[in-house]
Amino acid sequence: MIFSVTILGSSSALPTSTRFPSAHVLNAHERLFLIDCAEGTQIQLRRMHIKLAKINHIFISHLHGDHTLGLIGLISTYNLMGRKSDLHIFAHKELENNLLFNVNFFVNDLNFKIVFHALVPNKHQVIYDDGKIIIESLPLKHGVPSTGFIFREKRGLPNIRKEFIEKYSLSLAEISALKNGSDLTTADGQIISNSELTYFSSEPRSYAYCSDTMYSEKLIGMINNVDLLYHEATFERADEKLAKQTGHSTSAQAATIALKSDARRLIIGHFSSRYKSVSKLEQEAKEIFENTIAVKDGDVYDIQIKRSEK
Repeated sequence: MIFSVTILGSSSALPTSTRFPSAHVLNAHERLFLIDCAEGTQIQLRRMHIKLAKINHIFISHLHGDHTLGLIGLISTYNLMGRKSDLHIFAHKELENNLLFNVNFFVNDLNFKIVFHALVPNKHQVIYDDGKIIIESLPLKHGVPSTGFIFREKRGLPNIRKEFIEKYSLSLAEISALKNGSDLTTADGQIISNSELTYFSSEPRSYAYCSDTMYSEKLIGMINNVDLLYHEATFERADEKLAKQTGHSTSAQAATIALKSDARRLIIGHFSSRYKSVSKLEQEAKEIFENTIAVKDGDVYDIQIKRSEK
C-alpha cells in the first residue's frame, strides 16, 4: 500500500526561480490529500503528473497567502474540468466566508459542492477518519492561528497464527471473532488470550506536517515516533532572533523537535528566499538529527511498510 509525500512547494513567503510556496500531497492508499495550497500548486500538480480529480480533501494550515493563494485558481480549474464530486476543505473558520465570496465572484455556476470543516485553533483532535486513515490537528505557535496535521494509518485486523488454526480446528466464525479481539474458549473450557493467537504483520505508518510554527515542545508528545516529520525551517541558526520575531523556526530547532519526539526521519522546508543555498540549513539540522533532508520541489518521500515481529 502506498504511503508517500510529494513536495509541491518548499519556499516561504516568496516564490523563487526554483521553489514554489507551501503545498504537499500525501498519497495514502491511493487517497490523495492536499496540504496547503499556495500560488502555483496546480501547476506543480500537473508537472508531477498527480491527478487533480483524485484530490477530494484539502487541509490549510493557516490563513497566510503563501499557503492559500492557490485555492481559488484550483477551484476554478475544477469547475472548468466539470468536477461534480464534493471538495472538502479543512481550515480555520475565517477562511470560509472569504473563500465563498471569491468563488462567487470569480467562478460562474459552481458545479460541485464545497464542504467546509472548521479547524479549532489550539486543539489537538481527530478531524478525519475514513476507517483506513485518521488525521489529527496539531496546534502550532505562529503569529496567527496555525495548525499542523498528522496522518496515520489505522491498524488493520490481526493475522491468526497458522499453527493455532490447525491445533484448535478453528472455524471461520472463531477466526472472525479472534480477528475482532475476542479470546478463544476451547472445548474443554480453557481460555486462551487473543494476544497469544494473533499477530500484526506490519506497523501503521505516519506523517506529520508542521508549518508555520515557532519552536514548541508541546508538539513532542503529539508526534512521538512519527515515521516522517516535516517541520518548517525558515531560518539558519544565526537568524534565530528573526525566527522568533516572525513566528518561525530555525533548522536547528526543527531538528531538536525531531530528536526529542523520536521521529524516524525529518524533512525540512519553508525556506526563506534570502538564502541562495539551503545546504547550511541542512547541515545545521544534521548536527542535531542526522537523518534530515532539506527538501526540493518535486521530491517524493516513500514511507515503507514496517514489518512486525511475529
